[in-house]
Amino acid sequence: MSDHAEPAATDPGRALRRGVYAILIALAVGDATGRLLAVDSVNRADAERRAVSVRIDSLRRKLVAQGLDEAAVEERIAAETPVIEREEQLMRPFLSSNDRSRWLAIRSLAELGTFEIDELLDRHRWNTIDMVQHRGRDGQLHQYSSKPPLSYVPTAGLYWLVKSITGMTLAEEPYTVGRLLLMIVNVLPLAFLIAIVAALAERFGTTDWGRVFVVAAAALGTMLKPFVVVLNNHLPAAVAAAVTLYAVARIVADRDERLRWYALAGLAAAFTASNELPALSLLALVGAGLAWVNLRATMLAFLPATVVVAAAFFGTNYAAHASWRPPYAHRSQTDPEDNWYSYSYELEGRTIDSYWLDPQGIDRGERSRATYALHVLIGHHGVFSLTPIWLLSAAGLVLWLRRGDRFAQVAAAGILLMSIVCLAFYIGRPLADRNYGGMTSGFRWMFWFAPLWLWGMLPAVDGLSRRPLGRAAALVLLAFSALAASYPTWNPWIQPWLFSWMPTG
Repeated sequence: MSDHAEPAATDPGRALRRGVYAILIALAVGDATGRLLAVDSVNRADAERRAVSVRIDSLRRKLVAQGLDEAAVEERIAAETPVIEREEQLMRPFLSSNDRSRWLAIRSLAELGTFEIDELLDRHRWNTIDMVQHRGRDGQLHQYSSKPPLSYVPTAGLYWLVKSITGMTLAEEPYTVGRLLLMIVNVLPLAFLIAIVAALAERFGTTDWGRVFVVAAAALGTMLKPFVVVLNNHLPAAVAAAVTLYAVARIVADRDERLRWYALAGLAAAFTASNELPALSLLALVGAGLAWVNLRATMLAFLPATVVVAAAFFGTNYAAHASWRPPYAHRSQTDPEDNWYSYSYELEGRTIDSYWLDPQGIDRGERSRATYALHVLIGHHGVFSLTPIWLLSAAGLVLWLRRGDRFAQVAAAGILLMSIVCLAFYIGRPLADRNYGGMTSGFRWMFWFAPLWLWGMLPAVDGLSRRPLGRAAALVLLAFSALAASYPTWNPWIQPWLFSWMPTG
């Protein structure tokens, strides 16, 4: 992307800034990798050790009763201990039902060749509440992940490749295989996201301090950071949104109308929407804007690219469920066969009802829409209270509207409009859906806006950078944003740090 301010020959700070960006990316990758290597489920190690010890003691008594000598007893115990440890293991690197839902589907696809997860479910390690039940193609009831298949099918292909090359499986080596896959599908895309934000900062920023601030915020100050350690749809959506903005900037701001940028914009915008339904607003606005710029290029490249993603989304959904509608669209209150969230099933001799028949805690929903709006914006799950750098984004988008060039004005208007529409969409949801995203460290349904809001804050931080007090204020906002992003030490599926400090009723 070409420079907005000065060419490289007259911009002596450019090389230094790029070095700083590289340092920030390295820090972000190291931080994410360290978190990933520390990931574990709830601390049940003591329970595991006790269970293993009880089993081994029982085995020893049984062998002694059979008349075996001490050497034979110890030999049998040494042989049986790994099996017992594997059976009694409760620790796991998959932190919640949300990501285990995807991992189960990934295992089933790569190991069994089916989307049905029945055979892999157990009560201790491989379980989830984020699943649906409906009749399969064999006419029998089966359990399936409730996540859109496109969100996990590529990772299933990657897992199949890893399994084929190494022989390791998620069942036997969940830590090694799971962490390897997450390094590829989460950590590397995070580095790519920061690099895109750096390119946008270079193109549209006007001060060294402001540009570095925005890239630092991308590296360490957004709520995408905690989610690097789990399979999720928010990080891929944010990366795709960043690519969309970059491609549109190349077309409109830099007047580079090669078809490759239209195709990239179409692929990225459609993929964002496939991960976050309200991001259909991004797809629609970008499509309309590019059609206004160059209708022919939009029809030749942008539109076919969106069709490819749409075909992948609906095609994988049909392959999984024999339905064009994704699982969350099957919640009929009148047709039991079309309510995939109302079910019971047998597992290890127990009848288990769907969690969604009687959700608990925060999943019951916030009864007051006004209270919900308050906490979504400035409360315990607040977009602005947890990540106050977004206040700079709000100010910056207004500045772009007032003083930016044509591209900046239109882009800022679009981002503001989408932000308001998506917030209103979620605040206006019915009671059952007003749950702040469930047990999670932030209002995760807005996380995909991160790269758009980072671009939006540029004029605000450039302005603040010219005064010591302004820089200090921006740094305080960044510090509190980094606090919220670091509070979930290695598990994003916990309540935000503000939750215990604010009334929750």
